[in-house]
Amino acid sequence: MKNFWKDRNVFVTGCTGLLGSHLTQMLVEKRANVVGLVRDLVPKSNLVQTGIYDNINIVRGSVENFYTVERTLNEYEIDTVFHLAAQTIVGIANRNPLSTFESNIKGTWCVLEASRRVPTASKIVIASSDKAYGEQDKLPYDENAPLVGSHPYDVTKSCADLLSLMYYNTYKLPVCVTRCGNFYGPGDLNFNRIVPGAIRSVLNNESPVIRSDGTYIRDYFYVKDGALAYIHLAEKMDDKKIHGEAFNFSNEIQVSVLELTNKILKLMKREDLKPRILNEAKNEIKHQYLSAEKSRKMLGWKPKYNLDSGLKETIEWYKQFFKK
Repeated sequence: MKNFWKDRNVFVTGCTGLLGSHLTQMLVEKRANVVGLVRDLVPKSNLVQTGIYDNINIVRGSVENFYTVERTLNEYEIDTVFHLAAQTIVGIANRNPLSTFESNIKGTWCVLEASRRVPTASKIVIASSDKAYGEQDKLPYDENAPLVGSHPYDVTKSCADLLSLMYYNTYKLPVCVTRCGNFYGPGDLNFNRIVPGAIRSVLNNESPVIRSDGTYIRDYFYVKDGALAYIHLAEKMDDKKIHGEAFNFSNEIQVSVLELTNKILKLMKREDLKPRILNEAKNEIKHQYLSAEKSRKMLGWKPKYNLDSGLKETIEWYKQFFKK
């Protein structure tokens, strides 16, 4: 929709993160008035490096501070809320569950309750995750699967998801939930994730390291497709029939960690660098991928990128990033 976002007041939590930075950039390009909640300033983050940081209003604070969130929604007369802020690294969540509960669960109820109390908020998009489903026997996971996370990160996403749908069912809050596969793409500085970690290793002339046994299967989703999906969903939320719904966004692919690493080596023409398999991963789901049929049918959504095109763009970005 051409002028849908022009002069619209939008609040993005997690704007310095991988998905948040791309979403914020797209919203600025669409001439929205973006307010970003920033806890830690990361100078090398995509948001700062692209100069987008200088084109949005910044509120300093954490998402689990209810009064900061409520004040922001009120003072900036926010219409659309994208709640992305979370502790997203599974290993860190396993080591430090309490801070993960604070950011991922309390942070979500702060955003939901503040949105309920501010009359201008007409669209609230809450980022859940494919991990909210926990481990399921039936593949691919669709939106009717139960939310049964059993490890710290997964449980926080199950909780955030249920809280969001509760706010719709009890208070008719205009909320939708997104559940996406594993994001990768330009700007990801979490080098313990497989895509940036493998690319950095190759650029350093080292063998990529795989923490698991390499057989874990995931659904990898390009971050620009993710940002476009969030924008598409919010635009569709003028239709109240989709309020209170959760949507999977996915390329609907199944790729093992080892296959993905070998694909990166092939695209970078360094198949001589054999992956080093540590087999150390614990408390992670073995096999997971999503059905996006509901998003296709109800929202008319489809991804723009496939795995190869997304990885090629990502590799080029890291080449430039490390040159600097």
